Amino acid sequence: MSEDRVSTQGASGIAVKFAAALGRLALFLQLYLILASRWQDGRSLLGGVDVFFSYFTVLTNILVAVVLTFAATSGDSPLRRFFLRPSVQGGVVAAIVLVCLAYNLLLRHTWNPQGLQWVADELLHDVMPILFVIYWWFCVPKGILRWSSVWPWLIYPLVYFIYILIRGRWVGSYPYPFIEVDRLGYPQTLTNALMVLVGFLLVSWVVVAVDRARGKG
Repeated sequence: MSEDRVSTQGASGIAVKFAAALGRLALFLQLYLILASRWQDGRSLLGGVDVFFSYFTVLTNILVAVVLTFAATSGDSPLRRFFLRPSVQGGVVAAIVLVCLAYNLLLRHTWNPQGLQWVADELLHDVMPILFVIYWWFCVPKGILRWSSVWPWLIYPLVYFIYILIRGRWVGSYPYPFIEVDRLGYPQTLTNALMVLVGFLLVSWVVVAVDRARGKG
């Protein structure tokens, strides 16, 4: 099996298609809820799109949906080959696991979503991370990752933090309470960001360790 191939035959192929569709549904639902809320409050819908793309959860779930969609479909393109590389999928696994852990450990207690928002919340933070880890475990070739693979993965959260700090200074709001510069100040915000990056690095090394153990097995 080549590095850019995944095992999605038979029942596993149906399951991957279902997961890809569910991931897209969760994202569309969250976007709808943000836009509907802003419409009711008479606020800019374009600003709602900006808010939607400001969440690390949303951006990472977009990556998950893209990988699953490419895995569930056939064809050949440079973009498809890129996203189906085990090294790329390993980085996406690390990011979506971080989303799940950070939300459940740091953010779940900060609000109490109801109705459709609760559905979107659970799909994006719990259901899709679990489904993607299952997909990665069974369908992605193992034994390819190296310990050095984690360093390129760090680019994604680093760029995100830089972007969100610049955006926050521009619009005056931040998507997560632990990076609210206007309330915490830069020293505490950067410390919090560094702790999250360390958490991402630890999760990444676990992903590599599992990959190498499964490859040997």
